Amino acid sequence: MKKILFLAVFTMLLAACRGETENSGSGTSKNDQDKLEKVKIVLDWTPNTNHTGLYVAQGKGYFKEEGLDVDIIMPGDAGADNLVASGKAEFGISYQEGITEARIQGVPIVSVAAIIQHNTSGFASLKDKNIKTPKDFEGKTYGGWGAPLEKAVIESLMKQDHADVGKVNIINIGDTDFFTATKQNIDFTWIYYGWTGVEAELRNTPINMVWLTDYSDKLDYYTPVISTNEIMIKEKPETIRKFLRAVTKGYEFAIENPEEAANILIAAEPELDPDLVQASQKWLATKYKDDAARWGEQKLEVWENYSQWMYDNGLLEKQLDSKKAFTNEFLPES
Repeated sequence: MKKILFLAVFTMLLAACRGETENSGSGTSKNDQDKLEKVKIVLDWTPNTNHTGLYVAQGKGYFKEEGLDVDIIMPGDAGADNLVASGKAEFGISYQEGITEARIQGVPIVSVAAIIQHNTSGFASLKDKNIKTPKDFEGKTYGGWGAPLEKAVIESLMKQDHADVGKVNIINIGDTDFFTATKQNIDFTWIYYGWTGVEAELRNTPINMVWLTDYSDKLDYYTPVISTNEIMIKEKPETIRKFLRAVTKGYEFAIENPEEAANILIAAEPELDPDLVQASQKWLATKYKDDAARWGEQKLEVWENYSQWMYDNGLLEKQLDSKKAFTNEFLPES
């Protein structure tokens, strides 16, 4: 069912965009803005510090320096992966697991940069729940978004603790945030520490974390990433290079100047909590590049390890050709 829905949305969007592609050029306006190549990037969620490098590139003029007029847009109901795959947007914010699932279904999206070098997610709970290890999940209620991946990850961690996933009550809470959920009989949820964990610190809400990477190297996957589609790679490789040159400068600026970078994001998205943005930005600044030779770089072994884990846990119908799922080709040299 999931596969049919994904492909149906993809097909409809592809048909719609064919009529628009030829009319999206730069035109002949005297205005310099109209001489720039127009490009869209679709976010995965509401703006946050995972996206700061994009806003810095826009706010500091890095995109314009590359001859690009970049529109940062929200995903809407279709989602970033479908919009990128269909050509309705040139780039999107995605995740390694999403690209893996899409490519198994024949959807031609490709990761071109890792925004954060290591997985900063894990299972969070209020400290008074005393959930410190996967064994402690037994007898508790997990609130998630209804993906088969969630149970597989929980089970994988629990097996290492000789615990039984059948003793976990798993329910779908949709988009309900951690703080609301834990007031509604939810014992633990899956969070990204760089945003929700930092928010807990600001709220003086003590939490326990069970980090995925503490239990398996295969769960140290890229999340989030920047995606494009195979047609862009074939027909507009220079556009990808220009875009990533500007974005790389944006994230490098955020690494070196987290406070100023946070202010740029806040100015662009004033509805965000400025204290949370500042604190989150400081926490993430060292995580973007981490131990990689350059920002955005991806390793084949990371793609192979995680896709093998997904296959072994029954989440993929067949093996992924990892070499086609990502590329470092368009990143600027370090």
